[in-house]
Amino acid sequence: MREGKGRSDGNALRGNRYFAPFLMIVAAAFWGASFIFTKGLFLNEPAITPTIILTGRMLIATLFTVPLLLLTGRLERIKKGHLRYFLILAFTEPFMYSICETGGVQYVSGSLASIIVATIPLFIPFGMALVYKERLKVNAVIGVLLSLVGIALMSLNSDFSFSASPKGLALLACAVFIAVVYTLILVKVLDHYHPITITCYQNLIGLFYFLPLMLVMDHESLPLLSYSPKMWLMLAFLGVFCSTVAYMLFNYGVKRLGATSGSVYNNIIPVFSLLLALAIRQESFSWLKVAGMAIVLFGLTVAQRNGKRKEISSDAVQ
Repeated sequence: MREGKGRSDGNALRGNRYFAPFLMIVAAAFWGASFIFTKGLFLNEPAITPTIILTGRMLIATLFTVPLLLLTGRLERIKKGHLRYFLILAFTEPFMYSICETGGVQYVSGSLASIIVATIPLFIPFGMALVYKERLKVNAVIGVLLSLVGIALMSLNSDFSFSASPKGLALLACAVFIAVVYTLILVKVLDHYHPITITCYQNLIGLFYFLPLMLVMDHESLPLLSYSPKMWLMLAFLGVFCSTVAYMLFNYGVKRLGATSGSVYNNIIPVFSLLLALAIRQESFSWLKVAGMAIVLFGLTVAQRNGKRKEISSDAVQ
């Protein structure tokens, strides 16, 4: 009886129309925090490199995800013909995307990096329309444009000045492009695998991409690290919550909401980044940033209004 009730309650929860948006917001919060934690690693560990951070994240993520997959009975085999999708999926995210994003954070502030990454939803609808012939929704485009106005305000200083490293901006722009490609590939596998399975294979394959790169490029930096509890805690947060839990929630949300609607939640990543940066005094308060956050949230609301959301899969998530 208890098992039946739990399953019934779980189905009711998954059927709630606010459940998937809530999970997307939680994922955005974790990813928003990831910029601040990554910047914290660079500030506290002078010898650390983007590749060391990313390899550590993938190692911790894999050690967390594989046992979780076994315990939940979600150890699905990759079907014939799908291996290439997983190899490309992991190559785009976490491998190439993380290299570009983490490298960008090394040169610009955490909140500015999150602002640039939040432009991803602007390009997702056009990618979906180009590749999958998905119809562009007017309210989604308007909502994204409104959010971008808010993001622009958040990127300005109190005197309306703007300054950032061109190298950092270029790396983050590459990350945005890669994230669009990732979403388009993700659509190919969402109908066939549980989000936990997809996340597990991403982390596992990503680890095999990162490890040789780190050993070749950054082996001389490894003895220079402090290996302090603070360093391990920050890496653990990035590996468990940002590289694993957030991706699980995002994959589930995209399955329920569709790639275009789901990607809009990336727009609130800068809000969480800025709030955390202000809370730990990594950045200073500005009314422009507050106004920008309000517009971002309003744009998100506009983008999610109206009728039916087209789901990528007609099957319920198991």
